[in-house]
Amino acid sequence: MRLLRTYRKSIKIEALTSIFLLIATIFALFIYNTPLKNMYDYILNDIYIVNEFSIHMFINEFLMSIFFLVAGLEIKSEILYGNLSSLKKASFPVFASIGGVIVPALIFILINRNSPFLSGFCIPISTDIAFAVGIFILFSNKFNPALKVFLLSLAVVDDLISIAFIAIVYSLDINFTYLIISFAIFITLIIANKLFKIESIIYYLISGLCLWYFVHLSGLHSTISGIILAITIPSKSYTCRKSTLDRLQCILVPINSLFIIPLFAFANTGISLTYNIDLSSAKPLYMGIILGLSVGKPLGIMLFCYLGDLFKFTEKPKNISWLAIFFVSLIAGIGFTMSIFISELAFIHNLTLVNIAKMAILISASISIAASFLTISIYIYVCKLKNKTTRLTNKYLIS
Repeated sequence: MRLLRTYRKSIKIEALTSIFLLIATIFALFIYNTPLKNMYDYILNDIYIVNEFSIHMFINEFLMSIFFLVAGLEIKSEILYGNLSSLKKASFPVFASIGGVIVPALIFILINRNSPFLSGFCIPISTDIAFAVGIFILFSNKFNPALKVFLLSLAVVDDLISIAFIAIVYSLDINFTYLIISFAIFITLIIANKLFKIESIIYYLISGLCLWYFVHLSGLHSTISGIILAITIPSKSYTCRKSTLDRLQCILVPINSLFIIPLFAFANTGISLTYNIDLSSAKPLYMGIILGLSVGKPLGIMLFCYLGDLFKFTEKPKNISWLAIFFVSLIAGIGFTMSIFISELAFIHNLTLVNIAKMAILISASISIAASFLTISIYIYVCKLKNKTTRLTNKYLIS
């Protein structure tokens, strides 16, 4: 799930990630709806790497911890040095992101208030930055560059909120012995950074592996260890080189973007399109997800941005129009990686509900992508006709 400083350096990686995500999803859907389905299930669920860890669990529990580590590093970078480093810079995208979380969750809760699917209320709260950036890049020469900063800042805060919900809502019964050991490792890493000024990547990764193990045993979801580890990584260099944070990003961002995220998509979008499910009984679930993402996300972002600006809690950047914010809000309605991940947690003991939730996520992503592409394309076409008629030129048609 939104890596702002790294995106500014290598945004093409995320465009490539969106392509890989699409290919992995289509490939998984194809395999799962052919006679190869049994092989797909066997490889992912019946081949064990160690103890109870199947390949599927290894991807979702361990590799996704690296995904969260990368997300944590980027969040830390933005809070310390980037577009979340001051209240003035952060307030507008923070308001946008809060609205983009609260409104979809409320829509889901209202639709599912009398259903057994209420635990899935976190599914529609997240934006998939890879797909969002992919759509943005298609029109990048028409967008004001400030909109990219707004979209990515919004996505960073979105990630932070989603991670907090995962830690609070979807953790199992807590084992306080292992939780105390995890906390001790965390304190040790903080001391290593601040007191002993250790900058070795190997040291932090090995310690992070131990942290992951004890967080897993504690009952907290093991992926949270990635965020905890990111907090301890040195953000300043004590030896006149790149900081450990920067060096770790250089190593992990390509691995995360080009390998882990597409592999996660492939392992988790094996959905039977001919699955014999009574969808009528699960209507609140899939309607809550579809409406939450494709309608709730844009509505929440626009509503909170407007109210924040109206009551002077924040201020809309002067170089960004309300129409441009609306276009970005449509793009932000594309939920995928984090939504699928949360659906696995929310309905961990019910494969049928997981499949229905994933189908709804795919449908809502398709709706949001189509809506974004069509509305932006139509607006650009109208602007070009207007400019041609009035002989006006404007480098950025959307600003």
